[in-house]
Amino acid sequence: MVRLRSYLWAMGKETKDWKEMYEGRVMVPACTPGNPGEFPEFINDTTYWSENISYTIELSNKQLYDRPTILCKIPAEYLGIESYNTAVADDCYRQWIPYLDELNEDLYNRHKTREETGWYYTAHPDGEILERNSAYFEMRAPKCYENRGGCVIVHYEDSEVGDEQMCLCMRFQVQLKKNDKKKAIKLINSNLPSTVALFIKYFDKERSKKVSELAEKQKALREWLKTSDYCAFIANGSILPRDSQTGMAMEGAVPFAAPNDEEIEACGIKGLGIKKGVTIITGGGYSGKSTVLDTISACIYDHILGDGRELCVTDTSAMSISAEDGRCIKNLDISPFISWIPGGDTKKFMTEHASGSTSQAANILEAISGESKLLLIDEDRSATNFMIRDVLMKELIKREPITPFTERVNELYYSLGVSTILVIGGSGEYLSVADNVYLMDEYVIYNVTGNAKEIYNAHAGSVTHGQDIPKVSDWSQHRILRTKGFTPYPKVFGPEVLSVPDIGYIIIGDEKIDIKPIHDIVCHDQRTAIGFMIRLIENRNGGDLFREPDRETIDITEEVDKLYAEIEEHGLDHVYSGFFPGCDRFMAYPRKIDLLAVINRMRRVEYK
Repeated sequence: MVRLRSYLWAMGKETKDWKEMYEGRVMVPACTPGNPGEFPEFINDTTYWSENISYTIELSNKQLYDRPTILCKIPAEYLGIESYNTAVADDCYRQWIPYLDELNEDLYNRHKTREETGWYYTAHPDGEILERNSAYFEMRAPKCYENRGGCVIVHYEDSEVGDEQMCLCMRFQVQLKKNDKKKAIKLINSNLPSTVALFIKYFDKERSKKVSELAEKQKALREWLKTSDYCAFIANGSILPRDSQTGMAMEGAVPFAAPNDEEIEACGIKGLGIKKGVTIITGGGYSGKSTVLDTISACIYDHILGDGRELCVTDTSAMSISAEDGRCIKNLDISPFISWIPGGDTKKFMTEHASGSTSQAANILEAISGESKLLLIDEDRSATNFMIRDVLMKELIKREPITPFTERVNELYYSLGVSTILVIGGSGEYLSVADNVYLMDEYVIYNVTGNAKEIYNAHAGSVTHGQDIPKVSDWSQHRILRTKGFTPYPKVFGPEVLSVPDIGYIIIGDEKIDIKPIHDIVCHDQRTAIGFMIRLIENRNGGDLFREPDRETIDITEEVDKLYAEIEEHGLDHVYSGFFPGCDRFMAYPRKIDLLAVINRMRRVEYK
């Protein structure tokens, strides 16, 4: 950090772009290790060192010169860490955040802006454990030079350079005060190294070990789930209700307990396994049925120690389905649920403003196309005429184009292996098609499958439910995305447009995509990553202001698979670009199915 201090002191009083800090220009004298030539060599190196801890400084984006992004790398051995998984990196970052919060408390002044006082920005994760570009483990080469004053360095001999080290990498930002290099030195050169030293000194190694042990249990549970007859597992003792303020476990809530005759043991953990097939969760108002479904939905991801749902796991392909009035649908075959519409073709259905029933049908079919094997549906968020049609209404309405979900839900499982978990409180139609029925009563769960069947049969009379069930449907989709209109450039002349405001939208090109209805995108950092991912795919395949697309159509699933393979190799930062001030620097890894769900909601995209 000595070299960085010299850059900052040398800057002019009216600096606006902090150029020297971002360039990191150093001189390597002639006839020294690393430069055997006759003349000095100049190179750029924006990694600064304090002892064996490195701080790499980069420009956050083209407008935020005064808010550099810093990637701090700390040798894992300094923290006593031996397990280098995502959960441990996530926990380390959560332990780091309070230290920056404490620095911010000292900087806070209610009469001044953060640009005037300085500030430290971090990602703020919720209870989910996600792969993030703000916290991960990576091998790092050690420092290979010594400072000779100012910006002069001399490389060590090869024999003097140590081996690579596994490091904890943490990304955050520092807001610098305009035209105040003295304050910048305090914020970066003084505060950071001393705070990192405190973080290392007081790092909770025991907690980190517990997190590592929990991660192994979570991994084992997920491996078991993949090969079992179950699509979800809820551990006994889990706290399912959430505190509305913190999102964490509600204090004083009733711990979950599987019914005695339903309790199973998985990886040494007892709880309720929800079998594949069709499962109904019912109960009176405020009984906890939606809370159970919300838990199942949330547990497509692992959760942190203390969340209350640490040992609950769900098929990671699960998709929450709801009606979505007003969404656009492009060239989708919704005929398995909608047989005809006035003046249209449901095998090539298109609309800019879908109804509740057509939107819910589209959401299910797109989820299946995205290889989801578990649908999660709450009747409170569903279109009633799509979900059910009872015997009396069938008797009255002779010509109905909508095939209700009750008449397809079993077919989905037996034909495609797609299970469904539904929360139902107002209709008994699903009792006859359910493989399992659970009743919630004051947050206590009971298996009432037998009783439910008896009740249904007693009231069904001589009418056999499903006597007019339609023929088995073709569930496959054959859409190919057209490259025309699939671009981050607006129609009018101008540069690329990409912005991800923290209100549930992604703005790209001429698109403003409402992704609030995609319930399984759980944080702003995932939305940011999705924005950059779509922008990168568009640039590779779509047209822009200066060229026609190389091809008329693309297989979007194939392109998404290619991008995920690249991210697996190069990391999530592979998709980042600093040209967009409307996007944050912190990103979290989204699921493929959620990325495709966002693309499906783009209004200016066409499918062939």
